[in-house]
Amino acid sequence: MPSFATKVISLGFAAIGNISPAAAGRLAFRLFCLTPSRRPKSEKARMAEAEGRLRLADAQQISFPVGRKTVTAYRFNGDGPPGRARYLVVHGWGSNAAYISALATGLAEGGAEVVVLDFPGHGASSGRQLHIRLAVDTIAEAEKRFGPFDAAVGHSFGGASLVLAAGGVMKNAGTFSPGKLAVIGSPSHVRWLFDGFSRMVGLTAQVKLRLIGHAETVAGARLDDIDGVPVIKRLGVPLLVVHAEEDKEVDAAHARRYERLPSVRFLWANGLGHRRIVSSPEVIEAIRSFLEGEGCGRIDRTGRGVA
Repeated sequence: MPSFATKVISLGFAAIGNISPAAAGRLAFRLFCLTPSRRPKSEKARMAEAEGRLRLADAQQISFPVGRKTVTAYRFNGDGPPGRARYLVVHGWGSNAAYISALATGLAEGGAEVVVLDFPGHGASSGRQLHIRLAVDTIAEAEKRFGPFDAAVGHSFGGASLVLAAGGVMKNAGTFSPGKLAVIGSPSHVRWLFDGFSRMVGLTAQVKLRLIGHAETVAGARLDDIDGVPVIKRLGVPLLVVHAEEDKEVDAAHARRYERLPSVRFLWANGLGHRRIVSSPEVIEAIRSFLEGEGCGRIDRTGRGVA
């Protein structure tokens, strides 16, 4: 049953939409991009973030501008020997660098330089809004700031952003050219997000069209072109897709859309859901093996690696 707040928002959009569908579409986009509170939602989440902050304490903290935002990055092994691998790691919507710090430190254990970002509106970065174009611009700026990355790993929204940044599908976006990519519980396209949001807040068909039109203008790309599958097909970059078949936040159908592409490998991490998957030691080791050029196994429902 819709919450009282959702009903009020729906009535508000209906009223504004009757007067100006374009204004309602712009307002809906702002609400769509509003990032959630940074405060942990439970004691368990608070403890997990505190543990992550302890891991990040060993990294060099660096801030850099992206448009009018200030983005915070954490770099492990920044003073390592020349020629070491360099990896970029990015989190999902409503998350932060601390949440994926186990993944970052796991990749850094082999001596690689690992850069972890807090997207705008998340963690220690500024702002209260994030959208796919801003995420792509942040990733491109990270490459400009730290130099080319041998590989990049992203969870959920972050994984989708990495693929789109590599594909250069957005007009006048910066460049991003990793040698390999790994995405964890990530959507392969974004239209479903607009469909779900529009249903949730009760947008009329006309206002939804204005919302999508405004989003396309901001992104510099058509909504149907914001799709990772044609990007990977065109680039042929090695991609590891990690997903749990029971993921309730990003359906496994998104992962299966990559199945026919020759450069793609799969790791079905069943039993780990959408969130625990990023801190699983078996998953982290499999990703590191993939990035270092070795094979990766399948993870069964108990979390044990199997060939």
